[in-house]
Amino acid sequence: MRFGLRCSMSCKTTSMNETESTRLQQDIIERLRSVIDPETNVDVVRMRLVEGLTVDSEGRVCYTFKPSSPFCPIAVFLAQQVKQAVAEVTGVTAQQITVTGYVAADELTELINKEI
Repeated sequence: MRFGLRCSMSCKTTSMNETESTRLQQDIIERLRSVIDPETNVDVVRMRLVEGLTVDSEGRVCYTFKPSSPFCPIAVFLAQQVKQAVAEVTGVTAQQITVTGYVAADELTELINKEI
């Protein structure tokens, strides 16, 4: 998994110490291993559908979600599952998700980042 995503939130570790930041990233990755693509029965981490994970000092998380194909029929479902899984990790306060490699990437990025 690659780290260091560009996003609109300030996702730089400043006041959170390095150990806490690393632990939170590991906790998020571990939680994402439970998000299974129902078409392949493989988790989203192993499929590399989530990349560029960064965590800032406030617990805000930035990452890229890339569906397995540009026309993935379950992209919205998987994006929602990923967002929910990350939100459930203790210490995460906000998320900024960028969708790439999908025919409606801009629309899904906007949709998935709306606050409910």
